[in-house]
Amino acid sequence: MNEVRDLLNKAIQELREEGLEPDILLVGPRFIEYAVEHLRECRFKIYKIDELGYDAVVADSSYLGQVKRASRRISVEPLLVENEMWEEIRKLEV
Repeated sequence: MNEVRDLLNKAIQELREEGLEPDILLVGPRFIEYAVEHLRECRFKIYKIDELGYDAVVADSSYLGQVKRASRRISVEPLLVENEMWEEIRKLEV
């Protein structure tokens, strides 16, 4: 899913624009299923957190917990819902 890569890149870019250097990813097990190839390319430290489910958090570990905007949470769940909707629409077309 290229959309996952775009989500990750956007979150990373937003943090960098705020003067932060994101270096860790906290990822849920369901997020890993859809982003495994993009996570392999990533040079961040990656930690699996079961409670995150379909979500991931991109963060600057130096400021995590100190600065409210030191992280971005993203989710693949809305993308899955959208893809399912498009599949249903394609099935309706004859």
